[in-house]
Amino acid sequence: MKITVEYKNDDSYVLPQIIKAEYGGEYRVELTFNDATKKVVDFGGFLKNHPHPQHNKYRRKDCFKKFRIDGGNIVWGKNWDLIFPLERLYDGKI
Repeated sequence: MKITVEYKNDDSYVLPQIIKAEYGGEYRVELTFNDATKKVVDFGGFLKNHPHPQHNKYRRKDCFKKFRIDGGNIVWGKNWDLIFPLERLYDGKI
């Protein structure tokens, strides 16, 4: 069996950028993108099901709420301890 995949370099595609992020309770954040799309993303499942010393502290809500927008993405921590693919966040997933 032969599988062929073609990649088309489409310069018209622009990666969405987050322009606003608001805490929505528990581990949810409402994200607003530069095309006015809004998504509520729940990060709780990830934080509970993917333990890691670097991001376990974000299970504490006081730490979780300290996200910021950097480079059009939502990040946590000084060195981007948590960051997620923009395409997934745009779909409302992580």
